[in-house]
Amino acid sequence: MPSQTDNYWTATGHPWASVLFVLPLLAIYEIGLYTSSGDAPEQLRNGADAWLRAGLDAIGISALYGAPCILAFILLAWGLVRRDGRPKDQIGVWVGMAGESVAFALILLALSQGFWHLVLRADNVLGQPNHRIALLQVSAAPEPMWGQVVSFFGAGIYEETLFRLLIFGGLVRLIAWVEWRSTFNLILAAFASAVLFAGAHHLGPNGDPFNLGILAFRTFAGLYFAWVYYVRGFGIAVGAHAGYDVLVGLILQPQA
Repeated sequence: MPSQTDNYWTATGHPWASVLFVLPLLAIYEIGLYTSSGDAPEQLRNGADAWLRAGLDAIGISALYGAPCILAFILLAWGLVRRDGRPKDQIGVWVGMAGESVAFALILLALSQGFWHLVLRADNVLGQPNHRIALLQVSAAPEPMWGQVVSFFGAGIYEETLFRLLIFGGLVRLIAWVEWRSTFNLILAAFASAVLFAGAHHLGPNGDPFNLGILAFRTFAGLYFAWVYYVRGFGIAVGAHAGYDVLVGLILQPQA
């Protein structure tokens, strides 16, 4: 019988806890898109979700079912391979992770206000237009509040899976595998994943216009989420990312 843990702080970093936390969010996102957007759910998709679906469509795989099935398969496979030591109190851990996600989202929101104050001052000096945006691309068309919230969930889930679980986690393991011993291993892996995360938002026909302040902030946010992922686990990184985008999108009402 696999051993289990009752230590909350250890449990949140266990893959199975993250799987149980993220899969309900994925279900809310996928179902919510269709209940809130009718026949055009793609209008609310953004970030890594839109990129993944475009890639799947290009190779003839259904974007409707392919993306969530691939993501669910990755998460379930990860959780099952690492199922030993899974948490005992799964409901309690889920609730605690939700609370931590909100707390980390609020911390980033507070940090971002100071960051954007400096960026906006620099933009005014350089004569550039002011920008106040979420980590994702925000549609210019007004959407119902529930549709916006659902859209922000998708950014947290798909982007954290790509940039933190796969890229940051993969780089950390690659560095360990080649036995490159350096004090800066984690910093290098985190910075590389953060730069890719920031730069990806400016690529393609639907990418944001290039702005150095926006790129710098998203790089900073990528480093922040890499830190949350490393110290508190993948599930909380997803929740913090989604929570931050909800706070910015609904409270600050950013403009693309």
